[in-house]
Amino acid sequence: MKHPITFDDPRIGRLRETARRAVREHIEPHGAAWEAAGTTPHAAYRALGAEGLLGLCHAKQDGGSGLGPIASVVFAEEISASTYGGVAEAVLIHTDMSSTHIGHRGTEAQRRRYLPGMLGGELICGIAVTEPEAGSDLAALRTTARREGDGWVLDGVKTYATNAVHGDVMVVAARTDPQAKATRGISLFIVERGTPGLAIRPMARKLGLHSSDIADMVFTGARLPADALLGEENRGFHAILENFQNERLVLGAMAVGMARRALEVTLAYVKSRKAFGGTLWDLQATRQRLAMLAARHKAVTALVHDTAVRAAQGQDCVREVSMVKALAGETVQDVMRECLQLHGGAGYMADCPIERLTRDARILTIGGGATEVMLE
Repeated sequence: MKHPITFDDPRIGRLRETARRAVREHIEPHGAAWEAAGTTPHAAYRALGAEGLLGLCHAKQDGGSGLGPIASVVFAEEISASTYGGVAEAVLIHTDMSSTHIGHRGTEAQRRRYLPGMLGGELICGIAVTEPEAGSDLAALRTTARREGDGWVLDGVKTYATNAVHGDVMVVAARTDPQAKATRGISLFIVERGTPGLAIRPMARKLGLHSSDIADMVFTGARLPADALLGEENRGFHAILENFQNERLVLGAMAVGMARRALEVTLAYVKSRKAFGGTLWDLQATRQRLAMLAARHKAVTALVHDTAVRAAQGQDCVREVSMVKALAGETVQDVMRECLQLHGGAGYMADCPIERLTRDARILTIGGGATEVMLE
């Protein structure tokens, strides 16, 4: 679907203002409590839904704004600049990495059943593709789904499933044709909380992203109704790859937003930190390090925005999206390392914004496709 808008569109400018205000009012005052609790609550989704921020990439007929990938990038930048990366991850998985499958491939009945709640924040959505022995190699997944009676039976294990602990609906990939070529026998299913035969096992605390919950999902003869199938049977692999383009673009936007906030926080710190008869900002080495980081950040931002425009125009931009994911993910690591260094000991203390940004950003070279996979 083409979205004939650009970053100069007044609607995008208003969206950025709305997102910044929502982050300031609905996320930043509560972020520390959510970090301690290990999850982002439904109340946060409802607040963002009331601002119209959960349906930016969904079609107008489904209750979304229909603004497409440019809007998704702007929202991802702003929510990631909150310094609470776990909130950003949990919400963006809901908006751009899971509910999108229902919006793009769901039947009319499925869209009517789930999307109003998801866009309003009443239902939290997630996606479960990764398995203990199948991460970036999607074709290796082993979870199976077989027809039985008037429904389906799932067996297998999913891991690193964000939003699985407190979420309501998960989009799950399973092998439906074990005889088919690995990429042609996978289907997607809508799995609701409380499904018989499904056990949710919360995983150990992560390095970062503390305000997003994560779990293993164990299917043991889990029974699903016939209409739980999402999209065309045995075409799930292609659906996942198609959605990866928007997902990886959004992850690049997360890197842009996090790096921007890190540079802002660090600039303010070095201008106030007294040292050697002045401030750290008075030292040429400090200014030059920040200047180069700012230049690299601007370059990556330009790549992300240009790719979002290409995607909005309906262009095939798999190469550019892969570049975005690789370059933005690696660049934000350099920004965080240098910014934390300029904070000195203060930056190493728990819950300092730069400490939190640094540990949260670390996932961006791993999640959604490792840098090495993107480069290949």
